[in-house]
Amino acid sequence: MSYFINLIKDRNLILQLAKNDFKVKYLGSYLGIFWAFINPIILILIYWFVFQIGFRSMPVDNVPFVLWLVAGIVPWFFISEAIAVGTNSILDNSYLVKKVVFKVSLLPIIKLLSSLFIHIIFLVAGIVLFFVYGYNLDVYYLQIFYFLIASIILVYGITLITSSLAIFSKDVGQIVSVFIQFGFWLTPIFWSFTIVPPSIQFWFKLNPVYYLVEGYRNVFIYKRWFWEDPLLTIYFWLVTLFILCIGIFLFKKLRPHFSDVL
Repeated sequence: MSYFINLIKDRNLILQLAKNDFKVKYLGSYLGIFWAFINPIILILIYWFVFQIGFRSMPVDNVPFVLWLVAGIVPWFFISEAIAVGTNSILDNSYLVKKVVFKVSLLPIIKLLSSLFIHIIFLVAGIVLFFVYGYNLDVYYLQIFYFLIASIILVYGITLITSSLAIFSKDVGQIVSVFIQFGFWLTPIFWSFTIVPPSIQFWFKLNPVYYLVEGYRNVFIYKRWFWEDPLLTIYFWLVTLFILCIGIFLFKKLRPHFSDVL
């Protein structure tokens, strides 16, 4: 509890550093932070052109393929990006580790919130795309806040583990990249979960990211509440909280050795 109390106390510093990190990503370019808006819009337009016009992909559950794809890929972009940058958050700011006054534990969550800003832009672009196709806002969209919080907690727990281990072995960053690639294809983002034989669907559902991807699709497309699948919801939170506890324990255990290794 003391760990989370300290995070709450430092919330203003965390938000300010996250904003600075977000701005630094686009520092020096002519359009600056406007690239944060342009990139997701261009990417969604590319998906629309390739799959809807080029491949003439068939609808999934009577929903245009591009909408079905965007609803699943938006949370994945955030999760994969946040884990990737969070893993190297301490290594990339090694000069801060030896400063006694700076709390190194803030670095993973700063990178996470910086990625969250971009995710929100993607979300807005996705909502606009659904609106263009005739899908209006409804009460189910309130669940977006729930799945945002769920995604943040899961990713934060993972990055506490990976960022701590990456200091002692740079191979961790490469291993994480491989797992992200595997995770992309093992999660029903480009393919429908209905093609998986019922006998092995259980194993795919063990992936906590499955819960988040399907949750976003339930918000945008299927109009289902998260509590309508209570067993999967309970499983997700048990796994997520377990990962978070392991991450906090590992980080606090290894923190005294960071400066020696770096």
